Amino acid sequence: MEDMAVRQFDNVNFEVTGMTCAGCAGRVEKAVAAMPGVENATVNLALETLDVSFDSNALSPDRIAGAVRGEGYGIREAQVTFNISKMTCGSCAGRSEKALQSVPGVLSATVNLALETASVHYVPSQTNASIIAKASTDAGYLASVAQDSGDDREKEISAGQRKDLIELSVATILSVPLVAQMIFMLAGFDLNIPAYGELALATPVQFWVGRRFYRAAWSALKAKAGNMDQLVVMGTSAAYFYSVWMLFTLGAEAKGHLYFEASAVVITLILAGKVLEARAKQSASSALRQLMSLRPDKAVVLLASEEVEVHISEVLIGDVVVVKPGERLPVDGEIIRGESELDESLITGESMPVVRQMGDAVIAGSINGAGLLRVRATKVGTDTTLAKIAKLVEEAQTGKAPIQKLVDRVAAIFVPVVLAISLVALLGWMAVGADFETALAAAISVLVIACPCALGLATPTALVAGTGVAAQHGILIRDIETLERAKNIDTVVFDKTGTLTIGKPEIVAIHSFNISEDDLLKLAASAQLGSEHPLGKAMVEKAKTENLAISSPTDFTAKIGEGIEATVNGSTILIGRQTFAGTDATDAMRTAAQEMAGQGQTVIWISTDGVTLGLIGMADTLRAEAKAAVAALHADGIRTMLLTGDNSQTAAHIAKVVGIDEVKSEMRPDDKVAALKKLAAEGHHVAMVGDGVNDAPALAIADLGIAMGGGADVALETAGFVLMCADPTLVQSSLQVARATSAKIRQNLFWAFIYNVIGIPIAAIGFLNPALAGAAMAFSSVSVVSNSLLLKRWKPEGEK
Repeated sequence: MEDMAVRQFDNVNFEVTGMTCAGCAGRVEKAVAAMPGVENATVNLALETLDVSFDSNALSPDRIAGAVRGEGYGIREAQVTFNISKMTCGSCAGRSEKALQSVPGVLSATVNLALETASVHYVPSQTNASIIAKASTDAGYLASVAQDSGDDREKEISAGQRKDLIELSVATILSVPLVAQMIFMLAGFDLNIPAYGELALATPVQFWVGRRFYRAAWSALKAKAGNMDQLVVMGTSAAYFYSVWMLFTLGAEAKGHLYFEASAVVITLILAGKVLEARAKQSASSALRQLMSLRPDKAVVLLASEEVEVHISEVLIGDVVVVKPGERLPVDGEIIRGESELDESLITGESMPVVRQMGDAVIAGSINGAGLLRVRATKVGTDTTLAKIAKLVEEAQTGKAPIQKLVDRVAAIFVPVVLAISLVALLGWMAVGADFETALAAAISVLVIACPCALGLATPTALVAGTGVAAQHGILIRDIETLERAKNIDTVVFDKTGTLTIGKPEIVAIHSFNISEDDLLKLAASAQLGSEHPLGKAMVEKAKTENLAISSPTDFTAKIGEGIEATVNGSTILIGRQTFAGTDATDAMRTAAQEMAGQGQTVIWISTDGVTLGLIGMADTLRAEAKAAVAALHADGIRTMLLTGDNSQTAAHIAKVVGIDEVKSEMRPDDKVAALKKLAAEGHHVAMVGDGVNDAPALAIADLGIAMGGGADVALETAGFVLMCADPTLVQSSLQVARATSAKIRQNLFWAFIYNVIGIPIAAIGFLNPALAGAAMAFSSVSVVSNSLLLKRWKPEGEK
């Protein structure tokens, strides 16, 4: 009974996807029921629901969802991004995040102080965006759903910045006489502002300009939380009201014992720091805004042979869009008429315009050159490459690095600790015989110099700047934890086809057995008709070039890592590895295959009904950058390896040409996974570079998965980094930008911690007056954000 008293039970209802039978329901129910903290778990197969009663002190909905996914089933969830206002420091972000996570049905919530946003994943059947937003608003931090268009948000930010500048200007004008008086007096000049004049100058600064700090402090107090604003309010109010008390009790004799300049200057300097900080944060996130601005709002669609301008949201898949010279493409699509050079630099990172002609795929956001194009839309709205890139960058920037968890814990106790130190300073000075003014000045300085903002901004500003500059150079970072691991990579493993090679193999040799070469090619092309595999496409293209009549297969099955099986004119055709399609191979056949492989060819075996018919030799052109990419990694001290499904001779030939250290051939997808696990067991930190369906398992298991642009969707979805331009030299660049970003995070955290560790004691022992303490506090946040902005100068090696 005593144990039950400390347990708090909550209920959550999930919609589970992928269950097809009672066995599936049983597995889900058993897995969840076995979790510590679960009181009861019930699955309804008909409704596809999972009801769980659990101890919220021991378990979270996110962990329960993870257990369901671990069994191979999905959880129907939704994601929403909020704009969060009234946050001033890391403590505020932590409080908002805690409020969002407390809503029943919320799986996870991450608040980013630098972007002033929150990303929330939740169960739609349990809650909705309005309820979630209310939780943050009730905690004192106004939440509103972020709209797809950033125009309104940009206008809101600009209006806020203009307001801040006006208030800063007023505060500066009122504070300058107070500061001038102090400077002249220290220099030995007799310049006195009447005591009541000081009161008149300081009061508007304290209560009109400073009202933002009072409001934020009151909101945090109502939420039983601590934040930077409370420290500012307590410090400046103590200086202001002590001065008022001295003025009203001593009158003119209070001159020399007033601290109006301290309260006014502290508020002015902190506001100046906030203005600079806001501008720096906006600059750090400029890459995402630049991406979002690439897509035009309007598109010209061909309707009944007439050109009609419509809003971009009205364009449908299959519509023919007219793109005039100099315009941006509004959709992803295929050119059906015209030819032009397109500038895709802001999307792929490729600086030179590329020629696109009829039949070529084009990307939304590209700038059309001198040609007039007609493009059939294949992807619109949020499905376009540009929209997906922007979403990836946004998710990366709103993510939270593992090290941030430590910072959050520090920020949570920061304000109470500073208040305690301030009180100790006050009592300590009075205990050693100092007058109350000296003790009060030291206590105020401690309150004012303490800066949880620098701690809260250290990680997110570096992440925003780093992921933004990476995106500008064609490197998409989708996963923040992967970025943290990327800095330790010591081994890079490459797939061959589509990664080191261009991925468009050509037939260079045909060796037939008891069948003509034309008949062998015709049979192979018929089996591969409709295949998306590069080798299959090459066979079909070759047959069409030779004007051979090919037939459609009646059945087609792809055997991942082995080959394909198809039925053509009633015969079963196998195409692929020798172990799959050449099981009856003779010594002569194997010798012929070895000779072809020795020349760098990929050998494809073709058989029908268990009889080997012949061999087709394919060659894939190496990418021009492949050798330089491997050399660059070696120069950084990184070991390289090639894992490929190709035969040993071809793999060895490719590895020798590009200079790869180690090669493993004839690797199936599970073999690649096993090889990566072995490397990890040996203590290596491994990055896997690939682009195909068969690379997806290896990309997922590696410390860092890097997918080449233009690859299969499953590879792009699995990888932590995505290279938008199919250039292997970007592998080194991606590792470098990850290391640079991680280094900035460490630098920021070091200075933020050191600043507080050194600054607070110096203030406590009386070496700083409140005005200087306020200046130092403002400088700390600005310096952290400015240091992050240096990442915007990063460029890949060799780029000017």
